[in-house]
Amino acid sequence: MVEVHDGFAMTLHLYNSLTRRVDPFSPLDPARPTMYVCGPTVYNYVHIGNARGPVVFGVLADLLRRRYGALAYARNITDVDDKINAAASEAGVPISTITDRFAAAYREDMAALGVQLPDIEPTATGHIPHMIEMIGRLIDAGHAYAAQGHVLFAVASFEGYGKLSRRDVDDMLAGARVEVAPYKRDPGDFVLWKPSTEALPGWDSPWGRGRPGWHIECSAMAAAHLGETIDIHAGGVDLQFPHHENEIAQSECAHGGRTFARWWVHNGMLNFGGTKMSKSIGNIEKVHDLVRAHPPEALRYALLSAHYRQPLEWSAALIEQSVRTLDRLYGTLRDLVEVESATAIPASIEAALDDDLNTPQALAELSRIAGDARKAESIEERARLKSALLGAGLALGLLQQAPAEWFARGAADDDDGRIQALVDERNEAKRTRDFARADAIRAQLAAEGVLLEDTPQGVRWRRA
Repeated sequence: MVEVHDGFAMTLHLYNSLTRRVDPFSPLDPARPTMYVCGPTVYNYVHIGNARGPVVFGVLADLLRRRYGALAYARNITDVDDKINAAASEAGVPISTITDRFAAAYREDMAALGVQLPDIEPTATGHIPHMIEMIGRLIDAGHAYAAQGHVLFAVASFEGYGKLSRRDVDDMLAGARVEVAPYKRDPGDFVLWKPSTEALPGWDSPWGRGRPGWHIECSAMAAAHLGETIDIHAGGVDLQFPHHENEIAQSECAHGGRTFARWWVHNGMLNFGGTKMSKSIGNIEKVHDLVRAHPPEALRYALLSAHYRQPLEWSAALIEQSVRTLDRLYGTLRDLVEVESATAIPASIEAALDDDLNTPQALAELSRIAGDARKAESIEERARLKSALLGAGLALGLLQQAPAEWFARGAADDDDGRIQALVDERNEAKRTRDFARADAIRAQLAAEGVLLEDTPQGVRWRRA
């Protein structure tokens, strides 16, 4: 049983991109909060930037479940798209061969990062009838029109267009890749349905054989599983326009003006080499490769190390720093391995997460608890702090494996990283005058046949 320490008023505050404020969150139905997160387009392996949202919003999902006892959390799979079509055509296989492979790889890679499956994982191809029905409703209400086998949303018909981005429509269109086509009434009108040749995937519809546009997919899937108004819609800030802006327009027009999403929560981008990580630029690191080259938990720690709304500079140094930090934390748990305790999430961790998912503050608190645990002397205090350390880790998806399992990683190849982490921890212990811990680490390393040498350049180690 996992406890949550009480003693403070627990109110989640989230930044809402729609209001541009950090507002106290309350769901429409406390018995069933709803959250929709835009998922991957499965035509290749995703890069680490694509993992930031699932990791952060997974922490939010767990918090909502603790707070309300339930959650309806949907994260979709986009399995019909022109990039998928191109990949399938190049390989000479049906699109399902591509999408099944990379959807499975996505789930595997996210699981390695500690990302749990959502409650609902709808696929675009599984909701074509829902999309056709919604498009028909938009045409009937005068918000969409058919032209040359296409159906387009008439942007001018929705007075609220641009309320999420808060930019002038002309400015928004100037900054977006807008397809100019003779069948459009207005350059900003976007595609809801487009025709398919015999060589392309397609479905029968009142407007001919075709396939959906990207934006209508999420609107239809969200409505089918979460209702016409959802509590939280989340995704990368790069989706704010045009994808999320278009979702609002078509959803609210299809549902009689009812609010589509009450909270819009956007994570910032990952930068790599000073530039936004992007497949189009080519400066990407695939999750599939990273989880095989580094401890996946360290990648998760790195993704949580900056506030979710801020950009995060991705680098080898960040990964290494995260590994070293986890070495110290797991080293603390290893020292407490004989101490029996429950798992209780500290109130200070809940307070940090209630502050617009302030994961850097939560990680700082995690380290503080570990530091206190290393200095604790009584069995009662050691048990209390171990419980808090495990609980803090649980809230962040960290420290949930046995210390021996963590330190066994790569043992068949090289143990240098683990030893260096212990040396670093000893140096830190000496700096903070925790001489008992410093002596214990020296003794542990000596027992393993590792000798420490003080030099003018610092402490060096060698195997005896």
